[in-house]
Amino acid sequence: MQHRIVVLGAGYAGASAAGRLARRLRGEDVAITLVNAEPDFVERVRMHQLAVGQRLSPRPLAGMFAGTGVELKLARVTGIDVEAKRVALLATDTHGDPTDTTGTTGTTGTTEELPYDTLVYALGSGWNSHGVPGVAEHAHDVAGRPGALRLRERLAGLAAGAPVLVVGGGLTGLESAAEIAEARPDLDVTLAARGELGDWLADRGRGHLRKVFDRLGVTVREHTAVTAVGADHVTTADGASVPAAVTVWTTGFATHPIARATALEVADNGQIVVDGTMRSVSHPDVYAVGDAALAKGPGGGALRMSCASGVPTAWQAADSVAARLCGTKLPHVPLRYFNQCVSLGRKDGLIQYVTADDRAVRAALRGRPAALYKELVCKSAAWGVANPTFGIPTRRRPVAPRQDRTQAGAAGATDTTGTAESAA
Repeated sequence: MQHRIVVLGAGYAGASAAGRLARRLRGEDVAITLVNAEPDFVERVRMHQLAVGQRLSPRPLAGMFAGTGVELKLARVTGIDVEAKRVALLATDTHGDPTDTTGTTGTTGTTEELPYDTLVYALGSGWNSHGVPGVAEHAHDVAGRPGALRLRERLAGLAAGAPVLVVGGGLTGLESAAEIAEARPDLDVTLAARGELGDWLADRGRGHLRKVFDRLGVTVREHTAVTAVGADHVTTADGASVPAAVTVWTTGFATHPIARATALEVADNGQIVVDGTMRSVSHPDVYAVGDAALAKGPGGGALRMSCASGVPTAWQAADSVAARLCGTKLPHVPLRYFNQCVSLGRKDGLIQYVTADDRAVRAALRGRPAALYKELVCKSAAWGVANPTFGIPTRRRPVAPRQDRTQAGAAGATDTTGTAESAA
């Protein structure tokens, strides 16, 4: 009988894992099913571009995985029984609507239960309101396509001079503020950050960031914590009222709630606790990748939620699953970071080089060359997902007998090594 592998979520991490598994394993030995709610792959790193009206080329998952042996199932995950090894699904429309802004595209109401032998959990994350009053009712996000499309519609209806407030000074906030200011120079764009602007960057990076924001006319409110969001303003911790016809909330990501509702061991933030092979520490038949996984990098620190972490963890999980099924050696290449890529509009950018554990160093690439570099990174990431089996050795190993697989799994059960590839 075929070993049933189910991958939940077709973002950067899930799609990469499914494609790599298909390349590593023989179709006669395994059945790989990729579950995703939307029919298209969404380039999450470009959602700020979508929000300002730029057109992104559709990337249908059906075309990406045609001929790979991966079965695509369009459905929303409604529950997981990790003891019975079953996933509850709610089917979605096979066509979908790329312009839908409701987040409920094509739900059909048809339910089913999908059994698995190995589960790769890659449901990712969404925006994090941090429980701040008014965020859910009045703020906008760029954590996914529905939110970005709603923001696009709202921005398009703003008159010249309208105040737009971006809350959050991380990478998403910086990119969103710069993109909006460049696309709509007639708007009054402000960024509110809890600390100093770019306080995690080295001096060169911080200096360039301030220079670009000055050129784009972005007002920066440093050391500002937003405690409530209204329809036309926000309130800060010091009691000030800041006008905002549109509030864009970019204060980090929250994990999908499904994992927390299972028997899986999860961290306080809902991430699944995994070992160095991305395997759940509580349920060895479950692997978690991308934002869904609490994985450790160099120095023992948790990997940040990002595409730079998601793809390498997907590679690691896929290679580990294949190694255990085939009775071969587990991968032992540690994950590390090299840089942080920030787009500052379409013509400027910042590449902050970092240590292996993601701390900024003095070197940084700035300006137009950095913008071109960031664009290359985005295109390469999307191309890698769209060509999921490219570049992996074509020789697929047969799955080992169950007894051999059990022994191989036991040998690697306590493995805490790093991931199979390095992060960008």
